[in-house]
Amino acid sequence: MTKIRTRFAPSPTGRMHVGNLRTALYAYLITKHEGGDFILRIEDTDQEREVEGAVDIIKRTLSATGLIHDEGPDKDKGYGPYVQSERQAQGLYLKYAKELVEKGKAYYCFCDKERLEECHKVIQLENGETKEINVYDKHCLSLSKEEVEANLAANKPYVIRQNVPTEGTTTFHDDIYGDITVNNNELDDMILIKSDGFPTYNFANVVDDHLMGITHVVRGNEYLSSSPKYNLLYEAFGWEVPVYVHCPLITDEEHHKLSKRCGHSSYEDLIEQGFVSEAVVNFVALLGWSPEDNQEIMSLNELIKAFDYHHMSKSPAVFDFGKLKWMNGEYIKAMEFDRFYERALPYIRQVIKKDLDVKKIAEMVKTRIEIFPDIPALIDFFEELPEYDVAMYTHKKMKTNTESSLQVLQEILPVLEALDDYSNDSIYATISAFVAEKEYKNGYVLWPIRTAVSGKQMTPAGATEIMEIIGKEESLARIKKGIELLANAQ
Repeated sequence: MTKIRTRFAPSPTGRMHVGNLRTALYAYLITKHEGGDFILRIEDTDQEREVEGAVDIIKRTLSATGLIHDEGPDKDKGYGPYVQSERQAQGLYLKYAKELVEKGKAYYCFCDKERLEECHKVIQLENGETKEINVYDKHCLSLSKEEVEANLAANKPYVIRQNVPTEGTTTFHDDIYGDITVNNNELDDMILIKSDGFPTYNFANVVDDHLMGITHVVRGNEYLSSSPKYNLLYEAFGWEVPVYVHCPLITDEEHHKLSKRCGHSSYEDLIEQGFVSEAVVNFVALLGWSPEDNQEIMSLNELIKAFDYHHMSKSPAVFDFGKLKWMNGEYIKAMEFDRFYERALPYIRQVIKKDLDVKKIAEMVKTRIEIFPDIPALIDFFEELPEYDVAMYTHKKMKTNTESSLQVLQEILPVLEALDDYSNDSIYATISAFVAEKEYKNGYVLWPIRTAVSGKQMTPAGATEIMEIIGKEESLARIKKGIELLANAQ
C-alpha cells in the first residue's frame, strides 16, 4: 500500500483563515491517522497578493497548533524546493506547460485585455434555459506554428492556456461528494502560465502534487468546480489522479460564508480574543466532521486516532461562536495552573493595581471564565467597590431584603471589627459562630456581606474569600458603606 502523503499549500497573503487552518488540520489528520507524511508547500505564485511576513505567520500558526510538517522549506526530503517561486525560477512550470503545448493539450495565447473582455459564450442548460458565461473562444489555438514563433520572437506578451475539449463531459471522483460530471462546454481554457511567467495556482498545484507524490488532496469545496480541469491535466500528462477530499463550506451563524468582517475568521484573531490553541484546533476539527461516539473534547492525539475523513459532512459547517467559547472554558478549567496564570496575569493587571494576592484571584476565576478577556469584569471590584443598587440585597432564595440586610450588617460589623485574623478560614469560622448564635441561615448572613464587599450580583468567590483578598480595613469600610446605603434607602 502506498504511503499516504498530504500537503498544506497556503498562499502567504496574511493571517491564516479558519478555513485554511481546517484544511491544514484535516490534511494532517488524514495522513497521521495512517502514519503518512505531511508536507508544507508555500504557494507564492500570486506576487501581487503576497503580504510581507505572512510565511512566518503560517509557520508560527502550524507550530502553535501542533501541525508539525515532515517536509517543507526547512525540511527538504528530496522533493524541494518547497516554495513555488523558487521552483518557478528553475523553469519547472514552463517546462511542463511547453510539454502540453507539444501534445496539443495547451497553446500560446497573445490576446490583449480588450479582446478578452469581449469573449462571451451562450450555453444551453439542462432545464432548457440559456446563460451567458465568460469563456475564452480559443482564438489563438488557430495560430500557425510560424505565427506563434514570430510573436514569441517579437517578445509579444503571452499566456499559455489549457486546451479543454469543447464537447463531451469530464467526470471526477471526490471521496466526500462522489462522482461529479460537468459538460466540457462549460469549462474555460484556463491559463497555466501567466504573462509574468509565473504559473497559475491551479497549474502549479497539479505539477507540484504529482512531483511531490501527494496521494490525497485536501481543500475547500470552493475548488470543486476547478477539479475537472485538474483531471484533464493529469490525463494529458498521463499521471495518476490523487484522491480528492473536498471540505464543506464554513458559514457564520447567519449562514453566510465566514469572512474577515466577522472579527474571528483567523487563527490569530481567536488567540488575541483569549482563546487557547488546543480549543481552537478541537473546535475547527468538528467543523464538518464528528467522531463516531460524538465525543466533543479531544486532544490532537485523540483526533489523530479517531479521524476518518469518510465521515466528513457535505453540508456547510456553522461556526458556532458560543460553542467555541464553551469549549475554550473547558480547556481553561483543565489547564495546568502555572500556564493559566501566565496567560491570565495581563488581564488581571488591567484592573488590579493594588498590592493584592493576584494568584489567589487567578485561582478564583480559573473555573469561571470561557475566554481570558472575561477576567477584568469578574474581578474589577477587588480594586474598587463599584456603585451598586441596594435592590441587590433582596434575594428570595436567601430570604433577605433591604431591612434584614441592614440589621445583619449592623450586627456583624462589631464582630468583624474585633477579628484580627483575616484569613478565609478565620473569617468563615467567625461568621459561622455568629450564624449559630443568632440561629440564622448561612445565606441570610453571607448574602448581605458578599453584596456589601463586592457590589456585584455575581462574583468568582464567596464573601469570606473576597474579604481575605481585600483585607480587614477595606472589608470593614465596604460593610460600613453598605450600612449607609441601606439606611438611606429605608
